[in-house]
Order: sequence, then C-alpha cells, then structure tokens
Amino acid sequence: MPLNKKILLIFLAIIACTSSFGQQSPFNPVSYRIYTPFVLNPAAAGSKDYLSVDMNAGFRGQSSSQILSGNTRLTKKVLGYLPSGRTYSYSNTGVGLYGYNEYEAGDSTHNAGVSASAAYHIPLSRRGLSFVSIGAAVKGMYHFQEGKADQEIPYKEFSYPNIDFGVYVYNPKAYAGISATNLLNPPKDTATLHNYTVPVSRQYHLIGGYKFVLSEALDIVFEPSILIHTDDSLSFNIKENIEPLLKLYVGNFCIGTYFNDYSKVSFFFQYRYPKFYVGTYFALPKDSPFYKKALTSEIAVGINFSPNKSGYIKSGHW
Repeated sequence: MPLNKKILLIFLAIIACTSSFGQQSPFNPVSYRIYTPFVLNPAAAGSKDYLSVDMNAGFRGQSSSQILSGNTRLTKKVLGYLPSGRTYSYSNTGVGLYGYNEYEAGDSTHNAGVSASAAYHIPLSRRGLSFVSIGAAVKGMYHFQEGKADQEIPYKEFSYPNIDFGVYVYNPKAYAGISATNLLNPPKDTATLHNYTVPVSRQYHLIGGYKFVLSEALDIVFEPSILIHTDDSLSFNIKENIEPLLKLYVGNFCIGTYFNDYSKVSFFFQYRYPKFYVGTYFALPKDSPFYKKALTSEIAVGINFSPNKSGYIKSGHW
C-alpha cells in the first residue's frame, strides 16, 4: 500500500476511535494561524529550514490573548571543509513548544495551556526538498469560569490533559495537512444543579497553500491558502468553516488578508529584518463604526535563524 494511503488510514482510524462535543482552543489570538500554524498541526513542527521563535498577542475590547511558541528541526554537527570548519545537518525529527493564555471578558472565562509536539519528516525525493511528516502533541489545559454570585452560580476550575495529531506534506512551493486537535473529551461538573462542561470540542482541520512566483527579479511571491475546519457534529457552513488566506510577498515585506470572520474586514502586515520579523493583524467590523464594536488588533514578533548562519536564503520562504 502506498505510504500516503497508509498515513490517511492511520489518521481516520484515530478519529473513529474518539467522539465528543463546541469550541477550538486556543481560539485567540487569530493571527497565530498566519504566523505559527504548527499550533493547529503538530506535524508542521520543524518544517522550515530554520529555528522559529514567535510571540502573538491580541486585544479585543477588554478581552486579551497571548501565545509564545517555538519550533525547529533537530540538527547534528558534521565535519565540513577545512575553511568552513564544522557545519550542521538536519535530522528527520522536528519539535515544537507553545504556551497560550486567553481571557474572554464576555463570559468571564480564562483559558491557558502548554503543549509539546514532535514530528517525524520523511523525505519524498533524493534532493530532500519534499517531505511528508507525522506529528503528535501532548497538552496540559486549564479552564476557569468566574461564575455569578448574584445568581448563586459558583465558579468552575478545571485542569486536564489533551492530545493533537496531524499529517503534513510540503515542499518549497506547496503544502497541505490534516490534523485533529483536542482529541480527549473535556471534563464536566455535574455535582450541582448547574451542570457545566468545559466549552472545548474536538476539531478537525485541513490546510493547504501554494506559492506563485510572480517576479524572481523583484522577489514577488503570491501565496493563496485555505483552512477548512469542523468538529464532531460535522456541521458545515461555507462562511463558518472555510477560511481563505491571501499573502503577497515583496522582498522582505508581506501584506495579506485572512477571512476568519466574514462580518469583518481583516488585513495584516509583516516585515522581515536580518534576524527577526514583526507583524500586525487588524479586523474591522463591516456593519458598524469601529468605536461601537471592539476592534481586533494583534501583534506578532519572531526570531528566525539558521544554525549554519545562512540567514534567509529562499525568497518567499518565511
């Protein structure tokens, strides 16, 4: 049986062995789907040819959220030519870590967690430019609901483990992946009259994208991509479950839009410096002035560097 069919069967078998119930976690900040997508698919950890350390922070009215993450392909020292001394060779193993914190003022909930992921990257060509990777992540998650004293609703506090699983196929121009996150059922409290279940559900994600080189001389690259997701209900709505993403790279600058919420107009910017990058993300409501509804504003900063001190060597390969 071909390798890609075996991987798909393994993924479907894991999904079939688990079943449950509403919300992706972490959900905010929105821009982690742009800057650190390995949070949604642990198999993407180490898929870049450099170590990436990233921080995303978002603000929406009185709500706030943060994610600190890092992922890389493990390396080993190898003996190079005499002038260059020792250099490095990439292994087949990628690793990633992230921690998140989000506070939602609307329902007075606080979510936090940490995750450690590992991925094994299998080369699909002798040149080592195309890979398929299989990854998994273990997580510790925390949920706190403040409750309502005036209605005699007590606060709720939960700590619980969870796991993610994913498959990722990529080369310098294209990528695609499937993943399942939060596979374990969230805890519930039935000890009082007010039954409460942590509002986190199992989620399934399909991502894919392609880079079109518009001008090699000017380093202009156009990258359309898409994120499709659903949960155990398998409900599907184009505006809720399909999220296109458009990026345009011009040298060290990137601009784009992300259709995460069709009731808002979103845009983001990213600029790459020699050893780090900065990015922003904004979402403005379409049907009302921004001062009547909370504006979504987020910032991302990251450090990308290679152990070979080579910096950025591929245009559009951020």
